[in-house]
Amino acid sequence: MKIFKRPASTALLDVDGDAVLAEARKLVGRRIAQPARRAFLQRSLTLGGLSLLGGCSISDNATVEAALARISRFNDAAQAWLFDPNRLAPTYPESMITRPFPFNAYYGEDEVREVDEAGYRLEVTGLVADKRRWTLADLRAMPQRDQVTRHICVEGWSAIGKWGGVPFADFLRKVGADTSAKYVGFKCADDYFTSIDMPTALHPQTLLTLTYDGQPLPPKYGFPMKLRMPTKLGYKNPKHIQAIFVTNTYPGGYWEDQGYNWFGGS
Repeated sequence: MKIFKRPASTALLDVDGDAVLAEARKLVGRRIAQPARRAFLQRSLTLGGLSLLGGCSISDNATVEAALARISRFNDAAQAWLFDPNRLAPTYPESMITRPFPFNAYYGEDEVREVDEAGYRLEVTGLVADKRRWTLADLRAMPQRDQVTRHICVEGWSAIGKWGGVPFADFLRKVGADTSAKYVGFKCADDYFTSIDMPTALHPQTLLTLTYDGQPLPPKYGFPMKLRMPTKLGYKNPKHIQAIFVTNTYPGGYWEDQGYNWFGGS
């Protein structure tokens, strides 16, 4: 794991730490429109993070953004290094399910995408042996598993839900995916897209979710299919999945390309 070292400089030795942080947080707040990301970065901004600027003026917006990007990359590397593919997230009794489970997306609930079940075909491409398209009937014919786990949102709230579906590791092996590849990417019917690391894809609690609370997955929760990962923050769990691809080329993501951490561990 690469550790970033502060360049030899005395430029920050005599500054007022509180004043520096206050000014930097104001800069971040002005530069970033999304409230969730703004709050997330402002809370995580410290003098240790600012030291990556190497003595440059914190009034330089481009420098601040570059430093934040370096901090984000460092966080991704640290989380990936610490991730244990065999460690399970907590599970809960059904009595603890949050009812109703909150709706969450980058759009309003009145804009939820409706996907036609009869015409639905899951596209599978990239570093896989079997590139045929999958119907929902095909997916439902595979062995299923249920789990009651906690969804944790980057905005600070959490909720417990019951999800059922195909263990993603089973699906990847079924299609002959190259499990030594770096990334698995997802494209969705609501124009969302994201990607995850292969160790998380193979985690035993990562599910291609087809049901919620014992019923077919409702549109507001991601019909026809959602990827459910209790080891990741909510924005890493794509809904309305239409295409899955395996690759060694970094695919990015909807929020990740706007500055959110790519690894996104919870």
